[in-house]
Amino acid sequence: MIIIMRKQATKAAVARVVETIRSKGLQEHISRGEERTIIGAVGDERVFCPNDLENLPEVERVVRVLNDWKIISRETQPQDSVIQVRGVAFGGEKMLDITTLPQKADKADAVFLDPFFLSVRPYAAVDTSSEKAQISSMKTELTRLHAAGKPVLVRIRDVRQIEAALAAEADILYLGGEQMSNRALQDEVGRLNTPVVLCKDKHHRVDDWLVAAEHIALGGNRHIILGEAGTLSFEPEHAYRLDVDAIVRVRIETRLPVMANITRLWHNDMPQEVLYKLAAAAGANGVISSLA
Repeated sequence: MIIIMRKQATKAAVARVVETIRSKGLQEHISRGEERTIIGAVGDERVFCPNDLENLPEVERVVRVLNDWKIISRETQPQDSVIQVRGVAFGGEKMLDITTLPQKADKADAVFLDPFFLSVRPYAAVDTSSEKAQISSMKTELTRLHAAGKPVLVRIRDVRQIEAALAAEADILYLGGEQMSNRALQDEVGRLNTPVVLCKDKHHRVDDWLVAAEHIALGGNRHIILGEAGTLSFEPEHAYRLDVDAIVRVRIETRLPVMANITRLWHNDMPQEVLYKLAAAAGANGVISSLA
């Protein structure tokens, strides 16, 4: 970490920065110029919160050298993570086909279920069945798919649904982008030994995505898969687009497998077949679609 002091910063201000650096167990390296003093913090800078140094008197700006994620990075483990689920390798050499259509499970490598879905549109046809009925249906579907040897990803939309999904023997818990800021839910899945997919929200940056994944890893759960389900588009006719750049970047910076969910991204100008090829070209380890 590099701390750049304001012009003609006082000795007291420099000493305050040095004291803060040492309080976190790091060492300082001071370079004094005619107008500015630059201080290097030698050690793992991740122990600092972003504002710990920026808010100190006479600090102009702070330049981070390391990222805010460590456990999930390739610095810690250069090799790609591979998560084995019912004989299927998530993160292996083969790109997986994951279907949202249970009736076509025989042609897919895995199945994606969203048993707790409720539309947010006020005039949409809303499933009025109780959560008890949703759980019962989920159990029946999981039993059938497991009998066919298929891993199942179950989307959970609330921390209260974790217990029901695990009781039904869900193989992978899927957290949609709306859970990116739900630290309570991330804390809970972080304590589990069950694989989890963490999706990037449509308006979040890659850095936010990876910080959330690191938060789960810090809880002890290292079976993490990153999910890309679309980012905001500049085209008014098509609200979301596949974030190809994000997939490429996280494949370079982390060891985690990446799944692309294209089920809500396709339209007349960009059919699922094209999105599938784009995700594959970007390096996705699997694609969730209704193609299989």
